[in-house]
Amino acid sequence: MANHKSALKRIRSNEAKRLRNKYQHKTTRNAVRKLRATTDKKEAEGMLSTVISMLDKLAKNNIIHKNKAANLKSKLSKHVAAL
Repeated sequence: MANHKSALKRIRSNEAKRLRNKYQHKTTRNAVRKLRATTDKKEAEGMLSTVISMLDKLAKNNIIHKNKAANLKSKLSKHVAAL
């Protein structure tokens, strides 16, 4: 068990951040999955900007690697263009 007040606070804040990161990551994965399943080009183009923004935020906060975000954005853009 932690012996310092600061260590106890760090445990609490780490748990809160972990839950927030997990929620944001899962929400983004679901949005990517939904975009891939879309067959309507107009709807997909509207969703693409939202998903790209979500991926950029995850990469900025080091929840996912910046190259993974770039690869996903590239593949999703190609998918929407092919519709």
